[in-house]
Amino acid sequence: MKTVPLGSTETRAPNIIAGMMRIADKTPEQVRALYSAAREAGVDFFDHADLYGFNHPGGYHHCERVFAEALGLSSAEREQITLQTKTGIVDRDWHYDSSYEHIVASAEESLRALRTEYIDVLLLHRPDALVEPEEVARAFDELESAGKVRAFGVSNHTPRQIDLLQSAVRQPLLVNQVQLSLTHSTIVAQGLASNMAGQEDSLTRDGGGILDYCRLHGITVQAWSPFQRGAQGGVFFGSEDHPELNAELDRLATHYGVTPTAIATSWITRHPANMQVVLGTTNPQRIAEAVAGSDLPLTRGEWYGLLQAAGHHVP
Repeated sequence: MKTVPLGSTETRAPNIIAGMMRIADKTPEQVRALYSAAREAGVDFFDHADLYGFNHPGGYHHCERVFAEALGLSSAEREQITLQTKTGIVDRDWHYDSSYEHIVASAEESLRALRTEYIDVLLLHRPDALVEPEEVARAFDELESAGKVRAFGVSNHTPRQIDLLQSAVRQPLLVNQVQLSLTHSTIVAQGLASNMAGQEDSLTRDGGGILDYCRLHGITVQAWSPFQRGAQGGVFFGSEDHPELNAELDRLATHYGVTPTAIATSWITRHPANMQVVLGTTNPQRIAEAVAGSDLPLTRGEWYGLLQAAGHHVP
């Protein structure tokens, strides 16, 4: 299992993360099996959000409670893992809330739901157009000084949105969790077609250069939905929409003696940004398959070949 720096700190973390978004209806036995498979594979980093499970009768923080109740972690075992959670999305009149009151209240409820005395990493889940950076800073300071949260970051934020927060927030923002997969790879591909008129990937989106920005500022990029076809619609494995990509994934999987899941994972982990891959699977076997791609040494030709097979233009 390859480890990467967590932001600008000296802490190192696995480059594979177990995401807990889909455990809302899982039994305690299934959650324990998923957790055990992750730990056995070397994954000790678990990603949550207050929103996960909100449409279940358990409501907000439901997946956090399912996780904690199923595992009943001792204090010693709690120290062995990293718990990350997110806040800021409100389902009532669907909106975003990065106010001081919401951040603090949500973090404290996450602590209760997870049955822990501290959260290792707290992320702002989505950019809030009404954000007041000073309120975020006040919330972060209070949570940190009370020992309730040890580190902070964001999710789905652009470079300028991060700059705006850092104009007031004292703590370094260590993480930016963004959607990235072979077929949802604009943040990787848009710079490659620079100066190529008429090419889709020559357009600048989201302020441009989010990967370059994060590398320059010591921010760890976490890739969510690493196997998803696009914004919606399931995984690309076996999809009729991506025959060339699946043929190349199968070819490389045979060459390296792994599964296509490992190859798709390695395409992300091969990038020098030292990204973490956030798995959303509840299948223990899929975790082991992804971990096999944690440090798989794709050549440059293989890496670019996958990008082209996914439909991107490499001039």
